[in-house]
Amino acid sequence: MKKKEFTAIGLMTGTSMDGVDLSLVKSDGFYQIASILDTYVEFDQELREKLIDLRGKIFQLKDLIQYSKEIDELDNEITLFHNKIITETIKDTKENIDLIGFHGQTIFHNPEKKISKQIGSGNLLSRLTKKIVINNFRQNDLENGGQGAPLTPIYHKSLLKIISQKNKIKYPLGIINIGGITNMTQVFNDEESTSKNLSAFDIGPGNCLIDEWIRNNSELKYDEKGNIARKGKINEFIINQARENFNIKSYEKSLDTKDFDLSFVRGLSFEDGCATVTDFTAYLISQGIKFANNFKDRDTKFYLISGGGRKNNFLIELINKYLSNTKIELANIDSYGYDGDFIESQAFGYLAIRSKLNLPISFPQTTRCKTPTTGGVINKNF
Repeated sequence: MKKKEFTAIGLMTGTSMDGVDLSLVKSDGFYQIASILDTYVEFDQELREKLIDLRGKIFQLKDLIQYSKEIDELDNEITLFHNKIITETIKDTKENIDLIGFHGQTIFHNPEKKISKQIGSGNLLSRLTKKIVINNFRQNDLENGGQGAPLTPIYHKSLLKIISQKNKIKYPLGIINIGGITNMTQVFNDEESTSKNLSAFDIGPGNCLIDEWIRNNSELKYDEKGNIARKGKINEFIINQARENFNIKSYEKSLDTKDFDLSFVRGLSFEDGCATVTDFTAYLISQGIKFANNFKDRDTKFYLISGGGRKNNFLIELINKYLSNTKIELANIDSYGYDGDFIESQAFGYLAIRSKLNLPISFPQTTRCKTPTTGGVINKNF
């Protein structure tokens, strides 16, 4: 019997804090997935600066209390921003929207304290849109001993099954998402059991260090295609020191942009600093890939790359350089019919459907939670 399908909007705002990715998907919460539309709406400069400023103030639990007034104000502001683009999407589509998966903007994530704070009110968004809104996807996982991230692997698993069947690509397969942080998913066969065939890790920085260097040293927001880094010279002495002085102690833990800083490239020119930061990012990503491939001998040779980092040609070249002594192959997910900019927003539409169906969205082998865990708070305020 065919399972009931739901139509959901998925909303994602990443660590770059530059805007909202919106996707409209139809799915049964399992392997039937149709991508209906994807769009991106940029934050205005004032809202973006407020978000970046607030995130820069939140380092400890007590900071959430100290800056609670600013948080409440931005809660409303970012919710109204999301409502505007949702309203326009609903107006322009013939689809009947069943659910909205609202991730919100992360400003604080601390698995040890079991807190992950996202800006945005699901209750208010439900009242404004007159739709069921599901948010706060990470808290159940944290309460169940998980890291609260990454949450997209169950969606990656379903996508890879579709891609494998359509393109006759054999397992094992993986997806590497280079967003602000880089996470990866490995799927070892097409069995439905997630306990046997799914693994995931946060493996390193993604765009966060490169974007921060660009923003701090220019009027630009990011290094388009890696062109700025390509003009610079990688400082080998600094890179070698950085490798000696910094390592990711455990891939069992989720990563945050605040786990990394730019102090090691202080004093370099704009182009040289960008080149050196990009090389260091590529090195850490490659080390994470190698770790995952050696973890319990789960050797995966073929990975699809998604996220904004896939567009940084210089970064991808450097990752491939660091993987040159392996048989690992990286390919752009766009070549397989999916826009790599919107995999995360699609995922949160899909996760909203699974939340509605009370299906688990995180697993011991993805977030290190104790048992498969449901997630998401259902808001119906109309």
